[in-house]
Amino acid sequence: MAASISRRIVRTFGSFTALGRCSSTANASGNGLSSRPCDLKCGISLLSNRKHSTSILTPDDNFPYDLLAKKTVITPDRTIGQYQDLVIPVTNFQNEDKGFMVLAGDVFDVPIRKDIIHHVVRWQLAKRQQGTHSTKTISEVSGTGRKPWNQKGTGRARHGTLRGPQFRGGCVMHGPRPRSHAIKMNKQVRRLGLKIALSARAAEGKLFVFDDLALPTHKTKNIVNYYNQMENTKKVLVVEGGPIDEKLKLATQNLHYVNILPSIGLNVYSILLHDTLVMSRDAVNKIIERMHTPINR
Repeated sequence: MAASISRRIVRTFGSFTALGRCSSTANASGNGLSSRPCDLKCGISLLSNRKHSTSILTPDDNFPYDLLAKKTVITPDRTIGQYQDLVIPVTNFQNEDKGFMVLAGDVFDVPIRKDIIHHVVRWQLAKRQQGTHSTKTISEVSGTGRKPWNQKGTGRARHGTLRGPQFRGGCVMHGPRPRSHAIKMNKQVRRLGLKIALSARAAEGKLFVFDDLALPTHKTKNIVNYYNQMENTKKVLVVEGGPIDEKLKLATQNLHYVNILPSIGLNVYSILLHDTLVMSRDAVNKIIERMHTPINR
């Protein structure tokens, strides 16, 4: 389950570290006047490292667990869309504790906008249409070009060809032709749609981060056992950062409710089709790097 960590806790943690460094410097020099520049220097270094929002917190790190214990940070009714960094536990298919991970708030905690999701899904579905539908015009239909009968004297309707649309085996007028159904959408909107989909899953508590997606064997029961432990889960989307493991591929190929995607192929429509999202630590880092990459204009 996702948990929000406030900026106040981060600043407090940074100030504790800065004070610890400053006190050691002051004791070494024997003069307390050097504490103020050291505090300023440590604060600047903390702000400079603020952009690395995908840091990994393991049980061995100096994480202020006493501060988290004073205030419940795992709150299902937290305010969504405040661009706050999220701290979520890291586990694996064996439910082992692998520490914590901080998710960037500008990717996993953006305001939910249904209109953006609607536009992005329409863009995806329109772009994936093949557009190979085709019908034959009167010049493409096979047949003779001879006039079927005389213009007058037969009592029948006048015709100049048997390849017209009113005859069996004739042409089709104003029928579909091969074309592209793709619609235009700005790159910023596409990127925002993916951020909104990820934020929605994180807000619902349906985003799980695994240390790795390694399985001991390729047996399907490994995935089924973990799936049965999930609550209120129908379909699971597993996202891998690098090449998909062969054991994982074999273990999930017979399960219609578990699908695998590489991080480069993660999209809004696939996230909406699955109510639970399982991502490896490497996949999270690559997605955040992809969202922070400047858009080429």
